[in-house]
Amino acid sequence: MIYNLPSRFNLAKTVLLPAIALTALSGCGGSDDNDDNVGYISFYNASSNAPGIYLTVDEDLDDDDDDEVEVTYASVDYAQTSGNNELYTDKYYVELAWQEDESTDRDDLEMIYQERLTISNEEITFVVLAGDISDPEIYTYEVDVIDDDDDDDDDLFNIRFLNVDSHYTELDIYWSESDETFSEATMIDTLVYSDLTDNLKLEEGDDYVFYITSPGGDEVLYQSNEIAFSTAGQYVMTVRSNNGGGSSPFIMDRLSGATSTDYSHDGSDAKFRVFNSIITHDDIPEYAGTIDLSMMSFSSQVAVTDVGLGEFSESQYVDSGDYSVEVTIAGTEIDLLENHLLTLSENADSTVFLYLTESAVDDDNDGDIDEDGDGQIDDVEVSINSLIVDNDVSESIYSHNVQIINFVDNDDFDIVKFYFVQSDEFIDEAEYFKSAAYGSPQSITLRNNTYTIYAIATDDDDNDILLGTQELTLNEDSDSMFLLIETDDTESSGYQITLIEQ
Repeated sequence: MIYNLPSRFNLAKTVLLPAIALTALSGCGGSDDNDDNVGYISFYNASSNAPGIYLTVDEDLDDDDDDEVEVTYASVDYAQTSGNNELYTDKYYVELAWQEDESTDRDDLEMIYQERLTISNEEITFVVLAGDISDPEIYTYEVDVIDDDDDDDDDLFNIRFLNVDSHYTELDIYWSESDETFSEATMIDTLVYSDLTDNLKLEEGDDYVFYITSPGGDEVLYQSNEIAFSTAGQYVMTVRSNNGGGSSPFIMDRLSGATSTDYSHDGSDAKFRVFNSIITHDDIPEYAGTIDLSMMSFSSQVAVTDVGLGEFSESQYVDSGDYSVEVTIAGTEIDLLENHLLTLSENADSTVFLYLTESAVDDDNDGDIDEDGDGQIDDVEVSINSLIVDNDVSESIYSHNVQIINFVDNDDFDIVKFYFVQSDEFIDEAEYFKSAAYGSPQSITLRNNTYTIYAIATDDDDNDILLGTQELTLNEDSDSMFLLIETDDTESSGYQITLIEQ
């Protein structure tokens, strides 16, 4: 059933589903009747391009400081859950909204949903945001709180399943114990998009594997890792679209309390690419800025060729696992890096950065790297290092991730601080800033806006040094970004800031 919202709230399609259990979707009195009458509200953000979503519960919409209940809970990111928030049984206005500007005050949030819902005794009102955030779908479910002594005595737990992948209107889901195969699995149900299944009781303490196929099909499209359920409780397993690096179309979330744990396809492959940040150096005169790379594991061998300085290789799928890596000067057998261990995680979408470092040579091991006393390091040796970064795979259109990577190795400072300054700000009052040490990536999420980026270091004499500036404009069409800072003798400051799409 579709309910029309008032005109200023018409962005959302609101769907109220029938009660899951035998209880009806009806009120059971207010807090004045019985203080023991309590229910719960829980929220799950399943909109892949949504930013963090704020849930507000209000007993009325009047601007009244005497309201007993008027609360905005902490924002919930994609694929996360708020957990169960306790409320007295009553009818409440429930709102969902996201932060558009600097303020997180309720009145300043961008509302996408408002509806009056009933909180019933010993029931969980489970609110789910799905679909595209620009045309959101909100589903609500009434779920009984199960407090069954037999569950404890019989070591049972309770589990339901929910399909929130709009690309698949129906999917079959199965379960087996961890020592069984799909041929021995038991079908649980056909998951219809947005329908929460009936409760299923399984024995706790065992490890379970879940399988997904097309309706009536026998080809496994997804197989979970072994999942342990060690306590009697209530769980919801959701099926959502996989926007990670693996080729399986699905990923599952286990919702338990305020915890959401994701499970990718068992043995899932990974996607990776290489970025060449190895600068030329007098100590490797044969290197002109282009590399080849080979990776070998027990099951596969991967080759990447002709990656120029400041360039990405093409992305490719490989088996997840541990690899021995060799980097050579392109077209030669001259090693820059060999027998290097690199691990690609299941379902990861990763970028491998290769870069050069210098270290002082102390030939006689006396701790003095300036034997002639001229104030200069006598000799340096170079090495090639790798840094693997998991690319941000979120699809948010109102905020975007920036991965900051500091490749500046300088004896005068250890940290570079990055300020993202909006047009109405000065550096010292910037809302967004992040510090990054050499070779240690840092992540920041920025709302859509135009920013001036300042990279500032502080030397040993406590002087601030401006290493560089860069402009960044983020909008609904923007991708997640890498922000690199590197040494560059061709720049007047001696450093270069580069923004690259992830």
